[in-house]
Amino acid sequence: MKYFGGCDVGSTYTKAVIIDENGKIVADTTLKSKINAKESAELAMKEVLDQVPGLEKSEDLAYLIGTGYGRNKVPFADENISEISCHAMGVHVTNPNVKAIIDIGGQDIKGISIDTDGTVKNFAMNDKCAAGTGRFYEAMARSFEMSLPEFSKLSLTAKNVIPITAQCTVFAESEVITLVGEGKPMDEIAAGIQMAVAKRCFVMSKKAGATDSITLTGGCAKNDGLKAAIERVLKLKVVDLSTDPQLMGALGAAEYARQKGLAKKA
Repeated sequence: MKYFGGCDVGSTYTKAVIIDENGKIVADTTLKSKINAKESAELAMKEVLDQVPGLEKSEDLAYLIGTGYGRNKVPFADENISEISCHAMGVHVTNPNVKAIIDIGGQDIKGISIDTDGTVKNFAMNDKCAAGTGRFYEAMARSFEMSLPEFSKLSLTAKNVIPITAQCTVFAESEVITLVGEGKPMDEIAAGIQMAVAKRCFVMSKKAGATDSITLTGGCAKNDGLKAAIERVLKLKVVDLSTDPQLMGALGAAEYARQKGLAKKA
């Protein structure tokens, strides 16, 4: 049995996946990215290699592809492919019926349209501002003195929405701290935050060609409050993926590695 790898070095988290010849995931990991992208890739790959008997080093894989923010720093990759292409392929092999993605990463938001073969049909990216990204949510959770999982569910109990007007992460954090200090209901402030991010996703969903449904990838896809806000604002059904949505980039990279590795073998 030959194995294929994908290593997605993101700005906040590094993910790695190993699949077999049939495309089945046999190992995966997600860890906090180090300042040094090369070190992040090495640590992630060591974790997944240790999960598969017979694999000791990256060179034991038939083919490996690097992706993500630090894809050029994956020293053992046979090649690298953009995270946009890899997220599209990862979603395609997980659920081929899904044709539109909003990927909320640590530092940017992307809208991606998927073609019938898993390649990218169209995409748009907002990388000029951190508002609505993973780092934005980390700042918001910090303002509430909560963990990210706790914050992601807080808005679900809100009966009203307190609008957040600031468009910048720094100013939004200041606005939220002020509202909390004034004793405003925390779940209603959280609902305002989720609605603000959902509105920022509107343009991305249009670029992704979403008509009736969309899926979310990246760590923020686990944010239940955001999913509910997107369904409300965008009037789209958010499709849950059967595989961890944070792994989509690494899974897509591994699938590309499998296709290229098997073609090379043929």
